[in-house]
Amino acid sequence: MSEMLRAPAETKYAEELDYLESVDTGPKPFSWRLSPNMVRLFILGSERADGLDRKIDQKWFGDRSFVERSIVTLASDRGLLLIGDPGTGKSWLAELLAAAICRNSTLVVQGTAGTTEDHIKYSWNVSMVIAKGQSRDSMIPSPIMNAMEQGVIGRFEELTRSTSDVQDALISILSEKYVSIPELKDDNIVFAQPGFSIIATANSRDRGVNDLSSALKRRFNFVRIPVVSNKKSEAEIVRFRTEELLRRHQIDLAVPPNLLDILLQSFADLRAASAAATSDDEKLESALSTAEQIGVLEDAILHSQFFGDRTLRPQTLAGSLVGSLARRSPEDLAILNKYLHGVVEPRAKQDGGEWSEFLDGGRQAITSLS
Repeated sequence: MSEMLRAPAETKYAEELDYLESVDTGPKPFSWRLSPNMVRLFILGSERADGLDRKIDQKWFGDRSFVERSIVTLASDRGLLLIGDPGTGKSWLAELLAAAICRNSTLVVQGTAGTTEDHIKYSWNVSMVIAKGQSRDSMIPSPIMNAMEQGVIGRFEELTRSTSDVQDALISILSEKYVSIPELKDDNIVFAQPGFSIIATANSRDRGVNDLSSALKRRFNFVRIPVVSNKKSEAEIVRFRTEELLRRHQIDLAVPPNLLDILLQSFADLRAASAAATSDDEKLESALSTAEQIGVLEDAILHSQFFGDRTLRPQTLAGSLVGSLARRSPEDLAILNKYLHGVVEPRAKQDGGEWSEFLDGGRQAITSLS
């Protein structure tokens, strides 16, 4: 695990999963490693009423009903589609579900414009085909086919990014639960084993790129993950991810609560301005998601560690915010400049202190990028 840049959830939380398996007495669907109740507990964390000998940390922050509906869907024979804006934790929830259910979250297909039917079914080892002909040995199964054969969860990221041909191929897998291999005379059907299911994610901002057909929609249960609007919940997410970052980089640096409040308030202000905008030119290109908020804080922490005095300061945070969110020039810079003068400056005059330093850092960053 120490040699991995990023360990999958089943590796990272292996000790917790081992413990939960050892005390799990609930009924398990198919070949699940944990019962539905323990899957939920692994994702949302334990409470004193659960009666466990050890605490299980919360790993995904959101409405528990979303997690419960996701688990119930996977216990049926339907696919699960997690849909929402960028940065709402869809992929992380999918990974946690797969890790808890089958201890394997790595059978993933990434949907892009270049994704083909081979990526979700199978392809061929050309050199082996030339040498020995087509056989099961010379076939390269896709992650989805591997999931079918093993009776585990397969994942499909950014489903709406893939073309209609790929989506159509997925329909037969979800409905028939097998894949035919017409190139072979014998052993030419791969049947899905009990426990197989697919968790797909889709970006709601990609609507119109490759819309899902009604036939494919019928094969999925939809769980819509909203943008986190509760300030307390968002603070918990940012704090959780930041602590992970500090541990991974072995950085001993404290994030002052006041600066976290400034970051949260800044994103809330910018979201409100974006919602009130009457044209796209008046909106930041950024989705202003919780994930981007974490990215801003990560940038500021690393800058403070490597090029500062190892103390996170408001000026550094402001510089990271401007640098991360100003993707279009001059449009985004103009929007951020308007925010600094219209919102941050009055707040700095009223409260002074860290807001004043945040204002100075933001102005300097905009000047350097202009």
